[in-house]
Amino acid sequence: MRLKDKTAIVTGAGSGFGEGIAKRFAQEGCKVLVNDLHPQGGERVVAEIRAAGGQAHFVQADVSKDADVKRLIEGCLDHFGALHIIVNNAGTTHRNRPMLEVSEEEFDRIYAVNVKSLFLTARHAVPHFRAQKSGCFITIASTAGVRPRPGLTWYNGSKGAAITTSRSMAAELGPDNIRVNVINPVAGETALLAQFMGEDTPERRAKFIATVPLGRLSRPLDIANAALYLASDEAEFITGACLEVDGGRCV
Repeated sequence: MRLKDKTAIVTGAGSGFGEGIAKRFAQEGCKVLVNDLHPQGGERVVAEIRAAGGQAHFVQADVSKDADVKRLIEGCLDHFGALHIIVNNAGTTHRNRPMLEVSEEEFDRIYAVNVKSLFLTARHAVPHFRAQKSGCFITIASTAGVRPRPGLTWYNGSKGAAITTSRSMAAELGPDNIRVNVINPVAGETALLAQFMGEDTPERRAKFIATVPLGRLSRPLDIANAALYLASDEAEFITGACLEVDGGRCV
């Protein structure tokens, strides 16, 4: 049990990478606070974790809103009595299209979810982590933040900002024994795939997969296993790292 006696919040855990991370953590003995904007997905994940013998609780919250994030952190502490790990997984994008066709509202929402959420979880969790003299943040960013391509310009920028913000947090919070690391997935088999591609067709998938040396898209378990390592005590001397889980896409 690599996360025995640990408690984690996983944002955007009602589907995709977040669901995979929440379930993998629970398998390794972690108590998991499942967060999502949509109760149906989050409650389903909690039910499936409990059915498998794990411990989980759901809190609906919008990670771009201060009051919601405050309630999320407090909800974890109230329900489980502890908090050791936050996985900032919740994210959104605009549809793959020319940069000037993206609306201001879309731009604002992308940066609010993908970047502002890091500010808010830090704002409400760092005082707790400092008090207990330890803590761990994991940011689920993207290869788009290090190898940007046309069509997703504003999304790419938000993920670049998330990477730099997380690494700066690692430098600043290191003396408090608070670790901050980043995972950069390549496009995966999640609900956002159609947005990334513009249209999810067999032809477009094949064209994209041809750019990945290991020859497939990322899967939730790929990201979950990387997050498990970074959250575990095995990674106690790792902070400020950016781990590409991308099948070699960024080589």
